[in-house]
Amino acid sequence: MLNKIVGKLLKTGTLLAITLLIATVLLQIFARFFLSSAPPWTEEVSRLFFIYAVTFAAALAFKSNYFIYVDMLYNKVNNTVKRILNLIVYLVTLLLFMVLSVTAIGFVKMGIAEQSPSLGVNMGIAFSSIFLLAVFMCYYLVQKLMKFK
Repeated sequence: MLNKIVGKLLKTGTLLAITLLIATVLLQIFARFFLSSAPPWTEEVSRLFFIYAVTFAAALAFKSNYFIYVDMLYNKVNNTVKRILNLIVYLVTLLLFMVLSVTAIGFVKMGIAEQSPSLGVNMGIAFSSIFLLAVFMCYYLVQKLMKFK
């Protein structure tokens, strides 16, 4: 149940962020060609939407094993070694993202005091994408470890 909710949240977030990114870029293009001046905030907004699109999509890619693997050496070892390597990779990656999630909280706190130049929006919004990425990656890593045999 929770797996479906998280997956749907990530899919919706990815789709929404990409759609808004495209709309912002199209607005910028339209304004440059057909209006006297382009809005100054579109670059910042498009960057923010891009960051969140990557944040949501990266967790989905990990869930579905869509990341690129360098498996030349991996394919030459037996299944027992492969299982051990997979377990080590999952555990080290989980540790990395756990550390990242704790560190990201500090970034978000620092970002609360900062304002973006064009929009004047709290930078904690942008920095929280790091925390969200780490949390979603940890969630899917724990899922993979629970299914690990």
